[in-house]
Amino acid sequence: MFSAVSKIIKPRRRDLIGGFEVGRALPSAEQRTVGPFVFFDHMGPAKFAAGKGLDVRPHPHVGLATVTYLFEGEIMHRDSLGTSQAIKPGDVNWMVAGRGIVHSERTRTELRRAGSSLHGIQLWLALPKSHEDIAPTFAHHPAAKLPMINRGDFNVRMILGRGMGLKSPVNVFSDMMYADAMLAPRASMELAPDHAERAIYVVTGAVEISGQVIEAGTMATFLPDLAVTMTAKDNTRVMLLGGEPLDGPRLLWWNFVASDQAKLESARIDWANAVQKSFPENGRFKLPPTETEFIALPKM
Repeated sequence: MFSAVSKIIKPRRRDLIGGFEVGRALPSAEQRTVGPFVFFDHMGPAKFAAGKGLDVRPHPHVGLATVTYLFEGEIMHRDSLGTSQAIKPGDVNWMVAGRGIVHSERTRTELRRAGSSLHGIQLWLALPKSHEDIAPTFAHHPAAKLPMINRGDFNVRMILGRGMGLKSPVNVFSDMMYADAMLAPRASMELAPDHAERAIYVVTGAVEISGQVIEAGTMATFLPDLAVTMTAKDNTRVMLLGGEPLDGPRLLWWNFVASDQAKLESARIDWANAVQKSFPENGRFKLPPTETEFIALPKM
C-alpha cells in the first residue's frame, strides 16, 4: 500500500533537570527541520515531589521564537523584557527572541510546596532572515482565545498559523500550522497538503496511516502534495506541524539560532561579556527582574 509517510523519527531521550525527561524529535539525524520548526522537545510527563520543581535558570536566545504549550501543570516564565507570566494547559507563551532575550522557566513556590506535575511541548521556530535581528517581544494567549473545531469524534485547537479552516491569533512571521488534535478511538482525520512540509507527533495513543502505525512518542513526516488520513487506534493526542521551507539553512549552537556563523559568534561573545560585567544596562543581554542566577556558556 502506498503511504504518504516520508520519515519516522524516534526522539532522543535525555534528562533535563533532576530526572525530568525530555524527548527531542527535532533536530534529528533523519530530519533537521519541518517548515520553520527547528527544535521540538516533548517534556515529561514528570512528577515533582514536594519541595522540588522545574528550575531552568536565565539563559539567552537569538534568532528564534519559542512556543511553550502544556497538557498538564504550570510553568512561570520570566524574561528580560520584565514579563512574569504563568502558562497553564492550552495556553500559548510566544516569545520572539530576535536580536536577543533572556528568560527563565520555573515552578512557582506555591506549587513547589505541595509537589506538582508537568507535561508539554516546547518548540523553537527559526525567524526569517529579514526578522532575525528584530527587537524581542513576548505575548501570552490564553486557551480560550485559541480557535477550535469539534467534530464529535475529534477536535483541533490551532496554536500557530492556519489550517482546517482555523487561524490562530498569534502573530507569526510565515505561513505555518501548529495544532493540538484529540481523536477518539477509530476516529479519522485528514491533514490536507496546505503546507509544503508537514509532520505529526503522537503524544499519547497511536494512529494508523496507510496501514502503518505511528506509536506514541514518535514523529512522522510526509511527502508533499498528498492528503494524509490518520485513524486513531485508541484515545489519541497528536500535534500537527506544517510550513514552507526555511529561506536558507540555519545553524544551531546552544540556545542560539542564526543564518550565519558570525551571528552565532556575536551572540556568544555578548553573553560572555554580559556575565563578566554583571549584565550592564546598555548590553544586549539582561537578567529578568528578581533573577540573580544564570546559565554559563558551554565549552566550545
